[in-house]
Amino acid sequence: MRIIKAELSDLPAVLTLQRLAYQSEAQLVDDFSIPPLTQTLEELTADFGAGIILIAVEQSRPTEIAGSVRGRFSGNTLHIGRLIVNPSRQNRGIGTALLRGIEALYPRMRYELFTSDRSVKNLSLYIKNGYREFKREPLNKRVNLVFLEKHGS
Repeated sequence: MRIIKAELSDLPAVLTLQRLAYQSEAQLVDDFSIPPLTQTLEELTADFGAGIILIAVEQSRPTEIAGSVRGRFSGNTLHIGRLIVNPSRQNRGIGTALLRGIEALYPRMRYELFTSDRSVKNLSLYIKNGYREFKREPLNKRVNLVFLEKHGS
C-alpha cells in the first residue's frame, strides 16, 4: 500500500469513490443529501487548492484508488476529513494507513476530525488510533456529531 499526495487528475476518481463510500454513512443518518454525496468536482478542486488530499493505491493496482483522506489547516490544527475507503476493501488497514499517512506529514500538529455518533466503525478506528472525544453537537434530532482530537508528537 502506498499513501501519496493526490494530483489534480485524481480528483474525479476521488469524488466517485467518495460518493460510493458515503452511501453507508447516509444510510446510518437517514440523509442522502449529506455534503459528501452532493459535493461537486468544482468544490473538490477548491478543497484540493486549500489543503491536502492523500490517496491510497495498492502495488497490485497502481491506477485504482483504494481510499483517500484530506486535511486543511487552521492555526496549529490539521482538520482531517473525508477519510474514505472503497467498501470492497474495508477492514484491511487502509483507513489506518491513510490516517497515519496524513499525521506523518505534519507530526507536531493538533489533529481534529468528526463523525456521527452512529458511525461505530469510524469511532472505533479513531479511538484505536489515539483520538479522544472532546465535544458533541447535534446534527439533527436523531444524530449527533462527535468531535475527536489527537496531539502529534
